[in-house]
Amino acid sequence: MSGSADMEEIRIADGDLQISLSRLGGAIHSASFRGRAFMVAAGGADGGAASFPLVPFGNRVGDNVMTVGGRDYCFRPNMADPLYLHGDGWLGLWDIVSHSRQKAEMTFRHAADHLSPYRYQASQRFSISGNCLVNTLSVTNSGDAPMPFGLGFHPYFLLTPQMTLTAPAQHFWTEREGHLPEKRGVVPELLGFSRPRTIPPQWVNNAFEGWDGRARIVWPELKLVADIEADPVFGNYMIYTPGGEADFFCFEPMTHLPNGHHMPEFGGLVVLQPGESLAGQMAISLSALEI
Repeated sequence: MSGSADMEEIRIADGDLQISLSRLGGAIHSASFRGRAFMVAAGGADGGAASFPLVPFGNRVGDNVMTVGGRDYCFRPNMADPLYLHGDGWLGLWDIVSHSRQKAEMTFRHAADHLSPYRYQASQRFSISGNCLVNTLSVTNSGDAPMPFGLGFHPYFLLTPQMTLTAPAQHFWTEREGHLPEKRGVVPELLGFSRPRTIPPQWVNNAFEGWDGRARIVWPELKLVADIEADPVFGNYMIYTPGGEADFFCFEPMTHLPNGHHMPEFGGLVVLQPGESLAGQMAISLSALEI
């Protein structure tokens, strides 16, 4: 059936997997498998998103400025953070194009404004088949000039004491003032997820480069496994957790590096000509942990 402008939240499900979606931020509001939540509603525009899209790019823009084709473009803060953060899609109200028991599609349009020079149209598709959720995200440059675009997903996964993450990467970026990447180097032992490893109980907010698009999260306490597979366009990921007693961590597949606007070749951001598009998908497959 088709959605209406008044519909704020919708649900899709199949078998043991259930997902609740919100128009605000085009976000996943909740996600559960066999009645147990594996994501935490801890982010987004209202703090109630378990995952939200990163469009037209993810993370921050240093100094709130970028130069494209010899022209300077300025940003203004879109949240309490002094730097423009995560694009616009996670803060906007998406339109529901279609909705059925197992599928949903949303779109979002953004016109250049006082906060951002980007003009684009984004689309998201969500589908559940068996125990697998597939989230597809795309963006089209609606402006009249070439602009660097990127995509990403920002899920808040449940963090438990015994939980492990496996996500091999080739490089690691240190963090500098302003929560921006500083230097690329060897992945430190504490964050070496080439083998199953717990998330350290401290502040982590780092980019990882050279990812093959595959990751695994294991929750022994829940006897649950999540296998993540992202399209090759997602060659990077971010890990974020505030540490302490936090009950979540963020594993964020991204097509580019944070602050790519200030890096050679835009750090993986793709310069789209007017009318051109960029797309990619992430699949999360849930299964019972066999011990």
